[in-house]
Amino acid sequence: MNPTYYALGDHTETVDIDYDPQQTNYAELLDIFWNNHNPCTKNKKQYMSVIFYHDTEQKEMALRTKEEMTKLKNQKIQTEILEAKEFYNAEDYHQKYMLQHHPWLLESLDINPGDDLIQSHVAARLNGYIGGYGKTGDFNNEAPKLGLNEKMSEYVMR
Repeated sequence: MNPTYYALGDHTETVDIDYDPQQTNYAELLDIFWNNHNPCTKNKKQYMSVIFYHDTEQKEMALRTKEEMTKLKNQKIQTEILEAKEFYNAEDYHQKYMLQHHPWLLESLDINPGDDLIQSHVAARLNGYIGGYGKTGDFNNEAPKLGLNEKMSEYVMR
């Protein structure tokens, strides 16, 4: 079954993260995960807290951090640690949702809906900035590297 937003079946909404090991590592990603949500909240399967691992090393690290979190909290940790299996992309209209409200920006950067949008590092970064995440100084430093001209940069800043 290829799940959709309105017909998830037994699937869970999640993200699939590709990262550059020269910039970060799995341990840092786990730290971000644990510190940016409440792992004690029990949710239905669609929204459950889960860490998917791809190999034995990731599994062991995830389990170890879950044990550490258990010691810090006075409640049961609801986060599950599961083997990563098949991943389904969300429908196109959910991809880089904030950025899609600015089609001229996508067109100017020659980023097309579909796989271009899903795979684009530039689109991911811009989606975050447009959504209000990130600092002005960081954006100003990064904008030229993302291929933004002055007009595009000013637009995103607004």
